[in-house]
Amino acid sequence: MTTDERRVALVTGGASGIGRATVERLAADGMTVVVADIQDEAGEEAAAAIRDAGGDAVYRHLDVADEASWADVVAATLRDQGRIDVLVNNAGIGDTAPLEETPLATYDRVVAITQTSVFLGMKAAADALKASGSGSVINVSSIFGIAGGFGVSPAYTAAKGAVRNLTKNVALLWAQQGVRVNSVHPGFIETPILGDADRSMLSEVTPMGRLGQPAEVSEAIAFLASPGASFITGAELYVDGGYLAR
Repeated sequence: MTTDERRVALVTGGASGIGRATVERLAADGMTVVVADIQDEAGEEAAAAIRDAGGDAVYRHLDVADEASWADVVAATLRDQGRIDVLVNNAGIGDTAPLEETPLATYDRVVAITQTSVFLGMKAAADALKASGSGSVINVSSIFGIAGGFGVSPAYTAAKGAVRNLTKNVALLWAQQGVRVNSVHPGFIETPILGDADRSMLSEVTPMGRLGQPAEVSEAIAFLASPGASFITGAELYVDGGYLAR
């Protein structure tokens, strides 16, 4: 594959966790990856590691909740890489309190970074994805975008549920415009977003009896980004060790 033919993937939250595993996996598939994050040092390191391994990667600072930041990153990617074929909206944060104890400021911040970012990303990259001719968007939702969770984290649950339905809405809009839009729903994955969560409890409530690994989610994302998923749009893929099968 020549440089001109190399597909370009923009991955938010690409400096760590599922995002880091995803940029590594897509680079291994021969894509140029744009590691987009607010963690500048970690993001630069992730891109450098891919280049050191023989892949093609660049880091871009991106505040996913800021429309102007999205416009800048999309413009820079088109200027330097020439195209955007794959958009992975992975960035997100969580909350932990019950509804009664959740400040409005916390709710708004979680929704902005976890939900509104997906809207902004798809809107900013829309023209480029359509121009690709085989565009693919993978929005990272959650098992708690489908199930109610543990009765806490109202902002995270609401945001991830919105990501699930927004994915289907845009999939229908773009179904005949050359862009597929799907969502991935991770279960309990060993990533920084788990924080101080009781990992033993999370393993116990997962039918497979363990936490998932970021690389296991990245495999699902890579499939949805690939030509092998060419007739799949508006779908949701669970990577949850069987949690939602209960």
